[in-house]
Amino acid sequence: MFIKKNVDKWNEYQHSESTDPDETAERFVTLVDDLSYAKTFYPKSKVTRWINSIAASIYLNIYQNKKEKYNRFFIFWKYELPLLFKRYHRILLFTFLVFLLFVAIGVFGSIKEPGFIRGVLGDAYVNMTEENIANGDPFGVYKSDNPFTMFVHIAMNNIFVAFLMAIGGILCGAGTLFSMWQNGLMLGCFQYMFFAKGLGIQSVMVIWVHGTLEILSFVVASTAGFIIANGILFPGTYSRSISFRRGVKDALKVMIVLVPIFILAAFFESYVTHLMSNTYDKHNNIGLPVWGSGLILFLSLVFIVWYFVILPIQLHKKGYQVSTGGFLKTPAAI
Repeated sequence: MFIKKNVDKWNEYQHSESTDPDETAERFVTLVDDLSYAKTFYPKSKVTRWINSIAASIYLNIYQNKKEKYNRFFIFWKYELPLLFKRYHRILLFTFLVFLLFVAIGVFGSIKEPGFIRGVLGDAYVNMTEENIANGDPFGVYKSDNPFTMFVHIAMNNIFVAFLMAIGGILCGAGTLFSMWQNGLMLGCFQYMFFAKGLGIQSVMVIWVHGTLEILSFVVASTAGFIIANGILFPGTYSRSISFRRGVKDALKVMIVLVPIFILAAFFESYVTHLMSNTYDKHNNIGLPVWGSGLILFLSLVFIVWYFVILPIQLHKKGYQVSTGGFLKTPAAI
């Protein structure tokens, strides 16, 4: 009686696909009801398997072939990451100010104590740089016979250092702070050497072509470390273990966006800075028009500020949200 009552309906559902979404949904609900009844009273029947196959076909038609408005990859880069940064803007500001303080200490120490630079950068590096400056080749450290080898080495090294900065957050931020201290002092001393020799502007136009992305990315990587530390020290309403896991997850998302930025910075250093240092001479020819290096520097700075600061604020003000599963909630939907 059960089969006789429903067989015509099942045949229609199997062989006549509906183009009306409401009717398709109604068919699916009806089949689920029939399948539940059949599994309860006739679990081993061929009819039960038949109903299941029809229901599965409709389910796949609804969900597997559904056209989504937003691509998951697009949501992650355009919405999820910026909105994540908005949540940690205070930590980002704190990290930037602390790193700036360490750079200032490096500059101040270099001014007050001549031996300070050698203590931070090492005698071998300082002697090499001073010799290059004396020979009219101040940026000789960036020269390499094989730019591609240089590119691979720099990219891998910077990504490795950045991950060390982030992982340092596990030590309640002490490891991250120590890495910032080291890199901040080195940057301050390194940059002061060129300004002290009257090569400040040239060094900015050469070094910061790649340094803008590189250094600011290290600041963001340090922010990831402090995000982990924040999860440990300030769990809020969560248990400390759950807060720690949330912090690690968010920090890893931050590090994901830094990988392509470090690769781009390594490309600039290996090819653009490499070209500029190879063609530099005593007549201040840096191998690239001043407007060219200035444009790269400016666009790099604008990108970092826009993606990590401005875009998150704009999306937050417009009411965008991203759920844990990556589903984008537009202002209209909210």
